[in-house]
Amino acid sequence: MRHTLPVAPQFYVTAPQPCPYLEGRMERKLFTALQGDNAGALNDSLSKQGFRRSQNVLYRPSCAECAACMSARIRVADFTPSRSQRRVIKRNAHLKRRATSPWATEEQYSLFRRYLDGRHADGGMADMDMFEFAAMVEETPIRSRVIEYADTNVAPKDRDGPVAACLTDILDDGLSMVYSFFAPELAKSSPGTYLILDHIDIARELGLPYVYLGYWVPGSPKMGYKAKFAGLEVYRGGHWGDLGALDDYHTALHPLSTDPIAEQVARISLPGSQPAGE
Repeated sequence: MRHTLPVAPQFYVTAPQPCPYLEGRMERKLFTALQGDNAGALNDSLSKQGFRRSQNVLYRPSCAECAACMSARIRVADFTPSRSQRRVIKRNAHLKRRATSPWATEEQYSLFRRYLDGRHADGGMADMDMFEFAAMVEETPIRSRVIEYADTNVAPKDRDGPVAACLTDILDDGLSMVYSFFAPELAKSSPGTYLILDHIDIARELGLPYVYLGYWVPGSPKMGYKAKFAGLEVYRGGHWGDLGALDDYHTALHPLSTDPIAEQVARISLPGSQPAGE
């Protein structure tokens, strides 16, 4: 199925497939290609409207009977770490950040492989080889970086590459954490939470107001941790707003909670027009 706006780009809808977040439900995505001289502006504009990037594709959940997947971002100015998050920062103080160009390395892939095998062995990315990993990192017209983290408790001569990393896009209004991964043996130190906290610091250093976290899904244990960050807001009903009370999201699971695809596409703002929800 294809729907088009009066001007490029063209938008498409994927076929339904089992939802990775909510058991017994089906997901589908609205997506468009990310290419050409206007790619950066398109990525900036659609990110503000709940889209995420995967290589040269921008996508947003558009399920027929559910609206639970909502893009989430942290307002940097309103974020203050909780007591438990301060403990996470302390436990990971030995990690040293280094921003690199978006070129895949064997050390990154080795870490990525260990992460998948240890935590997501049955996930959709479990079979990715080095070439597919390199494509994920390198094949994009967007301004991206791989943020690596080295363990300073290990002597430089004994280090075997980074122990955590995140593929990060630099948007005009924030940082988008495209994909993060870490050594499974560090799990007790909550490195995933630490990477988010450190990206909040990076955004502050760059004067950027937001850190985009991907999707928050009420009712999904996999996504519950995102609700623990102060200053979190979600894109819902065409607007960004405070997360608020979690009990207010039960209607997102109702089969009449979604609008027809054609209406969704018609409301998308393209670069040069006023972004929706702002």
